[in-house]
Amino acid sequence: MSKLHLFDMDGTLLYGSAAAIEISRQLGLDQEIAELERGFAAGELTPVRFAQLACDLWAAELTELQLAAAFDSAPWLAGIQEVWADIRARGERCAVISLSPSFFVERLLAWGADAAHGSRWPAVPIRQQVEPAGILSPAAKVRIADELCMTYGLTRADCVAYGDSMSDTELFAVLPQSVAMNADHHVSDLASYAYVGRDLREAYELVRTGR
Repeated sequence: MSKLHLFDMDGTLLYGSAAAIEISRQLGLDQEIAELERGFAAGELTPVRFAQLACDLWAAELTELQLAAAFDSAPWLAGIQEVWADIRARGERCAVISLSPSFFVERLLAWGADAAHGSRWPAVPIRQQVEPAGILSPAAKVRIADELCMTYGLTRADCVAYGDSMSDTELFAVLPQSVAMNADHHVSDLASYAYVGRDLREAYELVRTGR
């Protein structure tokens, strides 16, 4: 039986950080994005409003070179490419589903993900407004997971989710296996396994061995 491994990115594959934070750091906007992140975490900003305010911060400056630098210098967990290579060698699938901008998330396809889904933010350099319909929600993670299952001929029973926070709760609630990765209280009580550390190979081993 095959399996579909579904990975969140911010706070999960990225240790203690998020795409918006890493992009803003390249532009010297650490304090500004920290305030937006605080408002989003507190429920004061919707995903759409957060996206628009972040785009407003970056619009005058963000280039493809800075975006690439943000990705390359981000605090990724160790072992991501090795884990995904092992998953594919076993005839299984791996995908990333994140609320972060797709122009950051989709760079993980080059690391071996079978699919990478993010919110549709305006293309870089940013010259347009955010389209609300393109911004993902926690519920959208479930919808995308179901679509991937249909594509690969699998069901929810064949899935395992890896996540860290409130945006992962709806997915964790409907899947039989999940790993709380350096997680907060929103997902820790829902998860099958818990991992604290900076190496995806160790978290993956919990799923592979069932302990």
